[in-house]
Amino acid sequence: MAADIQASLRSAKGYDVARRALELMETRGVWPTPRNFELWVRYLVDGEGPLAKEIDRLVAAGHAVTESVGEALAAQYLPDSRLDGGIREAGEVLSKELKSVTRAIETAQKSSEEYGQELASASQRLGVEDTGATKEIVEGLASATRKVQGKNAMLESQLAETTAELDRLRQNLEQVRRDAMIDGLTNLTNRKAFDERLAEICQHADAEGETLTLALIDIDHFKTFNDTWGHQIGDQVLRYVASVIGRLGAAPRVAARYGGEEFAIIFPAESGLTAVAVLEQMRLEISSRSLKRRSTNEDMGAVTVSAGYAERLSGEAITSLIERADAALYASKHAGRNRTSAASPMAAVAAA
Repeated sequence: MAADIQASLRSAKGYDVARRALELMETRGVWPTPRNFELWVRYLVDGEGPLAKEIDRLVAAGHAVTESVGEALAAQYLPDSRLDGGIREAGEVLSKELKSVTRAIETAQKSSEEYGQELASASQRLGVEDTGATKEIVEGLASATRKVQGKNAMLESQLAETTAELDRLRQNLEQVRRDAMIDGLTNLTNRKAFDERLAEICQHADAEGETLTLALIDIDHFKTFNDTWGHQIGDQVLRYVASVIGRLGAAPRVAARYGGEEFAIIFPAESGLTAVAVLEQMRLEISSRSLKRRSTNEDMGAVTVSAGYAERLSGEAITSLIERADAALYASKHAGRNRTSAASPMAAVAAA
């Protein structure tokens, strides 16, 4: 897909594609950031692709493509290409450094072989030649020794430089990995990384005979809040809620932005009783703060969240666990919002 975009922008219709993307962004009220530009160019180039279909779905449902929505779309549809590119670039550097080290080692080995041959030759000559040739032999040995010492010094210097470069490369790779796992708006784990971690934790729980609890959290009436106060304020609300969820869901728990205004927390080796206590603390803390608009000091009221949680049954499939947690979240919404509900285990039994 990245190649298709590059080909489209470099073709005779490249400027037309770029203009159409910017016009769409302006029409939708989307800021012309590089990330948003890439999203909308992808939308035009691959009109039948998953990104285009998701944007069409959001627009048809009346959702604005806000900064937070753009972040979610980019996290779901763009990070793979950035991650692959970062890893590919780092891999090329790593390959180059390893080739350099290999050449240096080969040179050192060759020098050592030559030195060994010189020693063997000297031994033979000392055994058959008269003492008048001793000086010449010693001088040859001294010259060979100096040559090997010089090669070894060069090798040590090159190895030191390569070690420093590999350390820098390792740090860059770690940063690329972190960026690919984090939601840009909230700094929580993104959906892709959340799915991977949930699978890993479920696998570990099965191996160790442990339980775990999954919670889904949704901001109440978020669309109404966005429409009333604007999307920039909406993004600030997302970050505020995420800060509380991230603190109470800190490692070894996993707090993630599940999508849009929905969040998730994995409680490894923790029961539903422990999870509900944390979720209630989270819910009460979020709703206790009355938000004010900074520019006008206007009171915007409190933000509330609804939550649902499911304690995993032994051997339960991930899809079943998510469905039960989602059903519990829906129960909280249906019962009036701003509350926490537990999932029924019967749903998992029926789905098994």
